[in-house]
Amino acid sequence: MRGIRGALILLGAVGMAYGAWLLVSRQDLGQIVEVVLWLAAAVVIHDGILAPVVLGLGWLGGRLLPRAVARGAVTVLVLLGPAVLVAIPVLGRFGAKPDNPTLLDRDYTQGLLVFAALCVCAGVAVALGELRSRQPVRANTEEEE
Repeated sequence: MRGIRGALILLGAVGMAYGAWLLVSRQDLGQIVEVVLWLAAAVVIHDGILAPVVLGLGWLGGRLLPRAVARGAVTVLVLLGPAVLVAIPVLGRFGAKPDNPTLLDRDYTQGLLVFAALCVCAGVAVALGELRSRQPVRANTEEEE
């Protein structure tokens, strides 16, 4: 198992080095600064806003909801939350250009709704699995026959 893990780490490091080389070799200094600022903003937004909100909602759900329901709700939150954030630009059709109809050419709202339904199904499956694991197991004994 260690060999596979090491190979995957090496493969990831090689991919990141290649990406960094492409960035440095094909972009001007202004574009590189913009990428660095964008990456820094992503870290600040994730660690300063998104992660605390998810932790707070998970804690609140754990306090207010039954345990099985809370686990299902947290599953939905973790799956659907980032997807909705990523979908905001396409749902708002930011970047659409009238002279290029191939940009944003489908119904992204419908796709997000289908994904949301799948996330809810996953949450229900987690909740049902939690409920099923809490029920006592009945053993078949000769006394019952």
